[in-house]
Amino acid sequence: MEITNAEFVMSNTDVKKCPAGTFPEYAFIGRSNVGKSSLINMLTSHKGLAMTSSTPGKTMLINHFLINNSWYLVDLPGYGYAKRGQKGKEQIQKVIEDYILEREQMTNLFVLIDSRLEPQKIDLEFMEWLGENGIPFSIVFTKSDKLKGGRLKMNINAYLQELRKQWEELPPYFISSSENRTGRTEILDYIETINKEINTK
Repeated sequence: MEITNAEFVMSNTDVKKCPAGTFPEYAFIGRSNVGKSSLINMLTSHKGLAMTSSTPGKTMLINHFLINNSWYLVDLPGYGYAKRGQKGKEQIQKVIEDYILEREQMTNLFVLIDSRLEPQKIDLEFMEWLGENGIPFSIVFTKSDKLKGGRLKMNINAYLQELRKQWEELPPYFISSSENRTGRTEILDYIETINKEINTK
């Protein structure tokens, strides 16, 4: 898939105010500082589309971007940012849960995982919650350029082993790097395949 057009449409905290219509939506979520904005900018080849920040936890809204006038890319708030107070955390959690559970147009959720880290309890619990609620999701391992080949493979295998304890069938996963554009073609092709399936229904 070639992205010829990407435009910001709206930001809000209320799922009921998300764009009307039936375009499929592909949402991106992950822990704070996982590289979400950089990944979105890399996928769309649009440097400033999603705001990148050295301060984790900047995205506190549901951000909709219209892609090729046919589907939405949705940037969701990051979860588990420790410096935010309990009330702030609960507000963010409600925004995320409402969107994921109530938004019928959400076609697939990409869960971003930092490939440099060992399996994190918060990510595993989040994916378990998605499974319990029947939410279709895929995993994107980010920052793959930061590790040498053998270590990257080891980390990803460790993660998959951990997931197999909970899942009979593993969700699709992608390995990405915003720096060298690894995974861009695979992720966009995956979205295109789903869009084609939707259009033939």
